[in-house]
Amino acid sequence: MPIVVGYVPSPEGRAALGRAIEEAKLRGRRLVVVNASRGDALVDRRHASASDWESVQQDLADSGVEFEVSQQVEARDPGDQVLDVAQQTNAELIVIGLRRRTPVGKLIMGSQAQTILLEADCPVLAVKAPTS
Repeated sequence: MPIVVGYVPSPEGRAALGRAIEEAKLRGRRLVVVNASRGDALVDRRHASASDWESVQQDLADSGVEFEVSQQVEARDPGDQVLDVAQQTNAELIVIGLRRRTPVGKLIMGSQAQTILLEADCPVLAVKAPTS
């Protein structure tokens, strides 16, 4: 049973990836990294560029954990794409990054994070990026 991490090229995505690597080492599990995008915009900040994706794969190789990467562009919500991968692989844990929010922003959590937290069949670990 692997650990699935939803990765986006942001400080929150890097924090989630780092924590997922730690969890994979701690649990002796394979890590599945999912970068998902709906593909409905010319430029989607959630979609990792070739250089960012290469950096992620290098970090994974350097970590020594067994890993698999999946970069998906589908006409569905990225949160649903992460959940599908978790279900298909029978994931033990899903790791996601959360943005820090203003008091008003805290009333409404990001839709992908909310989807994953509410609909996952396995535990979800939500990670914040370190403050500068």
